Amino acid sequence: MATNAITTFFNQTQDTSLATPRINRFTLFFLFIIILGLGCGVASFIIGHEKVYNYTRDVPWGLLISTYAFWAITSTGLCIYAAISHIFGGTKMAVVSNRMVWMSIICILGAFATIGVEIASPHRMLIYNIISPNPTSNIWWMGTLYGLAVGCMIVEFFGIVTGLARIAVILGTIGAVAEVLANSCLSGVFATLPSRPYWYGGQLPIYFLTAAFLSGASAIILFNQLAYKIRGQEMPQSVKDALKSAGKAMTLVLILYSVATFWRLIMYFVGGSELGRIAADALISGPLSVPFWVFEVCIGLIIPLILILLSRLQNTGMMAIAGLLILVGQFVARYNLVAGGLLVPGTLGWDNAPTYFNYVPSFFEFAVVMGSLGLVCFGFLVGERVFGKTFTQKEHH
Repeated sequence: MATNAITTFFNQTQDTSLATPRINRFTLFFLFIIILGLGCGVASFIIGHEKVYNYTRDVPWGLLISTYAFWAITSTGLCIYAAISHIFGGTKMAVVSNRMVWMSIICILGAFATIGVEIASPHRMLIYNIISPNPTSNIWWMGTLYGLAVGCMIVEFFGIVTGLARIAVILGTIGAVAEVLANSCLSGVFATLPSRPYWYGGQLPIYFLTAAFLSGASAIILFNQLAYKIRGQEMPQSVKDALKSAGKAMTLVLILYSVATFWRLIMYFVGGSELGRIAADALISGPLSVPFWVFEVCIGLIIPLILILLSRLQNTGMMAIAGLLILVGQFVARYNLVAGGLLVPGTLGWDNAPTYFNYVPSFFEFAVVMGSLGLVCFGFLVGERVFGKTFTQKEHH
């Protein structure tokens, strides 16, 4: 009886049009990337983190922390847009809100997978987070709130696929609030460190929230465009209208984020601390100048804005390319933020320290990043295959 009930349930949600050899090959390929990439992360527990990751006492954080932040921030953006669509109803983006919830869950799982193999004792984090809470710690609040958020979103998605609209809306709202607060605590981990002037200050939490809105809107357009491309189907007008609304939000936030990026750098040259100015110089003309100017500014800000203007918010394919480029730029921006704050020695000027520490991510770090990307792509394809019919439902109120 239970087997029959499960079969009936999935018959109502799955999209059999994606049960093709081509999609199966892609799904298995991304599963292989997960095993290979995250397997390297698991191997770090055996070999030793200090041997496989290029972290040092001087540069204790790096690519994996920035990757965690990228996926967590993107998840927050998707969750916020989904919650707005569900709570207020009638919005054009409501037609794609179910897919937003699923991809928000997948993105935060990508973040958890990354941080899970980055820290030396993840089991201690899980245990002591519960039996020894520290309400004065930003990291404790971040972990607790993200855990609450993903739990709420999983129950919300269950409510979506089973038709429990009230539960879905309530849990979705709680999950969105938890994600916003967790995003704030994530930025607070950096913003409350006075020894790192490049991070320190009250502007970083707003900067992270702006990044969440930008990454979320970009992900909405990209994932929905891909969903119809892999099916070889024409996008319904209602979905096109939803992506136009997401495109408007993406354009507005892209402009705001660009202005915020400009002023974040300028402030260090008009009264900021010397260490903050040197860190900003690392992006403008120092060791991080290529990632900053090529990837963060040109690929992540300027080219997407040009593509959006050329598309006039009518060409969804062009907007999806812009969204992809923005996400690439946001990924590099998170790396620049983490590395920019750590490459400058806090004791610069009085202990013969170099102007910038040297840090290059290791093969294992890049492998873990690819593993997290594989997890998100795998989750996307599995979601489209198993819950495809659910994603075409308009909204649940």
